[in-house]
Amino acid sequence: MNSYFADMHIHIGRDMYNKPVKITGAKSLTLTNILKESSRNKGINLIGVIDCHAPAVQQEIKELILRNKAHELADGGIRFEEVTLLLGSEIEIYDENCKGPIHVLCYFPKIEYIEYFSEWLTTKMKNITLSSQRYYGTAKELQYKVKELDGIFIPAHVFTPFKSLYGKGVYRSLEEVFDPDLIDAIELGLSSDTEMADQIEELHHYTFVTNSDAHSLAKIGREYQEIKIDHPSFEEFYWALHCVKGREIKRNFGMNPRLGKYHTTVCNHCLTPLSPKSEKCPKCGSTKIIKGVSDRILELSNRKESKRFRPPYMYQVPLEYLPSLGPKTFQKLLDRFQTEMNVIHHVSLEELIEVIPEKLAKSIIAMRKGELEVEAGGGGKYGSVSTKSKK
Repeated sequence: MNSYFADMHIHIGRDMYNKPVKITGAKSLTLTNILKESSRNKGINLIGVIDCHAPAVQQEIKELILRNKAHELADGGIRFEEVTLLLGSEIEIYDENCKGPIHVLCYFPKIEYIEYFSEWLTTKMKNITLSSQRYYGTAKELQYKVKELDGIFIPAHVFTPFKSLYGKGVYRSLEEVFDPDLIDAIELGLSSDTEMADQIEELHHYTFVTNSDAHSLAKIGREYQEIKIDHPSFEEFYWALHCVKGREIKRNFGMNPRLGKYHTTVCNHCLTPLSPKSEKCPKCGSTKIIKGVSDRILELSNRKESKRFRPPYMYQVPLEYLPSLGPKTFQKLLDRFQTEMNVIHHVSLEELIEVIPEKLAKSIIAMRKGELEVEAGGGGKYGSVSTKSKK
């Protein structure tokens, strides 16, 4: 069994015709660029692109295969150079039974299966050429269709204040919306970690994943997991989620939750930190309060000791988050050590000092160990990281 890095939530900004897919995504965030960036610069072995329901994206995949740049794997997924692509779709659920909106992630093993899914979506969605569009149907009906097509179903970023299962304060249980037996894993999101999520008993049954939700090439791999599988493919990933035949999530790598932009409760207008019970901001008088993820989880907490084994959750930040590590320095590191994963995980302090200043090299090692100081974020503003170590 081998270890591989996986980021399963990556958006597409533009399709092969330069038309928008994810409106807020970077124009450079095309399918081909994502594959090249993940394989050549990031060193990520398995990716989930969650806008593959768009017909033009499917066409681009087929053209890569026709040009012998990629090929479909027998056990699911598309192989391109050193990375395997899983065909995914992010969908927004909001119906008469769901007071949402709630985002979910669906993955499919074969091109023909996601083509069937897209055809079905045209009867449930106004515009399948765009990302994260409103789905008109029940959550359970969507789950049934995904499973009919041998897919994987994962509620997305479940604690963020907007477009998530728990975040808005509408639901206290996933059973209010979903069939719990048809959920394959839970995506934590940028403002939570394993320890926080395990305060909710009903989540003890599920494997946790953590992903970048990348809207630009640089953000690929800002959160990811190390998985123990035989090789990167759809079937192997499914087995890892369900701990089958020795496959498993080995470690989750994510930003300290305090760096997430919705970690603390703040005034939506002036971002003043507030108590979760606040109804009005004492500084500006606004009554629009964004409840932080940490405070929302405390409301839902019904903690009992989880009997499920949880892999370590390692606090890390992308290299671009480190102060004084600019584009030129980043390129020097890639030129010498090939990929960002190599720099983050494997290169020694002595090797780093040969390329970059010692202070910055020590920051990378401290980041690797989860020892950098952070300042909490909230209300849509990310936290910040210091080059100072906590030690």
